[in-house]
Amino acid sequence: MKSRRRSKRKSAEKTRRPTRTRSSKPTGRKRKSSKGGGRRRARVAYLGLGSNLGDRRAHLEAALREIAGFAPLRKVSSFYQTEPVGFRDQPDFWNVVVEISWSGTPRGLLEKTRRVERRVGRTSTFANGPREIDVDILDFAGRLRETGDPILPHPRLSGRRFALAPLAEINPSWSDPRSGRGVADLLRALPKAPRVRRIAPCRSGARSPRR
Repeated sequence: MKSRRRSKRKSAEKTRRPTRTRSSKPTGRKRKSSKGGGRRRARVAYLGLGSNLGDRRAHLEAALREIAGFAPLRKVSSFYQTEPVGFRDQPDFWNVVVEISWSGTPRGLLEKTRRVERRVGRTSTFANGPREIDVDILDFAGRLRETGDPILPHPRLSGRRFALAPLAEINPSWSDPRSGRGVADLLRALPKAPRVRRIAPCRSGARSPRR
C-alpha cells in the first residue's frame, strides 16, 4: 500500500511542476524604431546673390559653386546688371537668383550663406556699400516669419527690382507670402529706377528656364 501511495505522490508532483520554456535567443536583426527619425523633407528656397567689386561674374559663379556643394541648384536665373540702391557712388551690381532644395532649417541655411560669403572673399563695409559678394535668403518654402533671423520672406524683397526680376524669370508664378501679390504685380508697381537689365545667361549647370 505504501509503495502505491508513493508512486501516486510522485506522479502528482510531476503534473504540478511548471514546464520550462526556452528563452528566445537574439536573432541579430535590428527592430525598426517606431519613432519617426527619418530625414527632413527638402523644401524649395530662393537665394539672391549680388556683387559689384572686382570680377563680379567670377564672384557670383564662385558663390554658386559653393552653394551647389551643400544644396542642389534647381534653377538659376540670368545675370542682371543693377544700378546701386541707397549709396549711389559705387559700381553697378551684378545679380542672380537661384532656386535650391534645402532639407535643413532657415537658420541653418543662413549660416551656410554667410560661410559662402566668407569663402568667396567678402570684406566688411558699410550698409548698402560695395561688396565682393552678397547672398540673401529671399524666400524659404513660402514661410512667413516676422521675428528671429532670418526674417522670411526677405523684408525688402517686394521693393527690389534687382531681386524680383531674376526671380520672375525662374518662377513667374511666385507670390509674396506676406502680401499674397504675384511677382509680376510687384514688378509693375515699382518705379523704373534704379534700372535693372538682363545682360547674360548663367552657365551654372543647373536647369535654366526656357525663354
